[in-house]
Amino acid sequence: MENPIFKTPKEIIRKGKKQAQRYQLEVVKQMVQLTTAGFGLVAALAWNQLIRTAIDTYVKPRLGESSEIFSLIIYAVVVTLLAVFVTLQLGRLEARIQDDLKKTKG
Repeated sequence: MENPIFKTPKEIIRKGKKQAQRYQLEVVKQMVQLTTAGFGLVAALAWNQLIRTAIDTYVKPRLGESSEIFSLIIYAVVVTLLAVFVTLQLGRLEARIQDDLKKTKG
């Protein structure tokens, strides 16, 4: 084990710079995650409004105003299908990128 008392000032500064870079990287990663989550929420709210407006415009007039439960079922099915589709596509993209990384490393 190294004894920290006998380190030269250059070694201490170099180690401090490496730690600072790691913290900086973690801060940037956290900022990217938070920003992505924020934009994801905004996009989800936009899709929510679009689906609701489409149901109100095209489904409710055909089924009548008393068909609130059917409108909610249609809304839930559409949102679920959209979520499954996007999740599957992102999973495939992630797997493809991981495969590419493995090929370039090995």
